[in-house]
Amino acid sequence: MSQPETRSEAITRGFRVRVASQYLPEHSDPEHGQWHFAYQIEIRNEGDETGRLMSRHWIITDAEGREQEVRGEGVIGEQPELAPGEAFSYTSGCPLRSPTGAMRGSYRMLTPGGEHFDVAIAPFALREPFSVH
Repeated sequence: MSQPETRSEAITRGFRVRVASQYLPEHSDPEHGQWHFAYQIEIRNEGDETGRLMSRHWIITDAEGREQEVRGEGVIGEQPELAPGEAFSYTSGCPLRSPTGAMRGSYRMLTPGGEHFDVAIAPFALREPFSVH
């Protein structure tokens, strides 16, 4: 059975970031305080400048208010370059120590001219469907 998704969307300098997340019961073990979630991301360049995704920054918050920051180069081992009209999609995952939480963040982009700028990833929920919200 498919689990309900939560979604978010943000646009920064013409780069639209859409996120859909869902609970992964087959990878979770609530009895041992482990809940796993997947999130699918699409980054679409709707602007007029090319940008290469150089790094990511995530802030992950669980139901107890514990925050974890994650920084790294690129996404899923890639640093995709997006010319106007191009898109890049990927799927990744996140473990939590609670049945609910949230993620937000940003991508650091680089233009061909050497300018860096951040593209926002709007907050999205991580929710085990049967938990009390």
